[in-house]
Amino acid sequence: MADDEPSIREILKRFLEDKGYEVETAENGTDALAKAKKQRPHVVITDIKMPGMSGLRLLEELRESDPNTGIIVMTAYPAAIQDYPVLKKGAYDFIVKPLNLDYLETSVLTKVTMMIG
Repeated sequence: MADDEPSIREILKRFLEDKGYEVETAENGTDALAKAKKQRPHVVITDIKMPGMSGLRLLEELRESDPNTGIIVMTAYPAAIQDYPVLKKGAYDFIVKPLNLDYLETSVLTKVTMMIG
């Protein structure tokens, strides 16, 4: 999970770990990409706007390295979804901040189930 806001990373990490998921966090796209290439996760959750490598660039890089990874894009700017057609670029889902954690859990569970099952 990549987000430049430590509080968001911590909340999502605790929430998903409480649901039984193994969670790695990264503060930017570059770190997230390096971790994803090593660990090959089922799902990557990323913010769009981060310093250095953006979530959109991370999405593109992950699509090239592992097209089966489910990528969920988060943004605090709902208009960004129109500006950046993330679903056309290969995102599995997108979520607008403030996050609906129940929706996030459903999205993660659905993608993991599709990949495993």
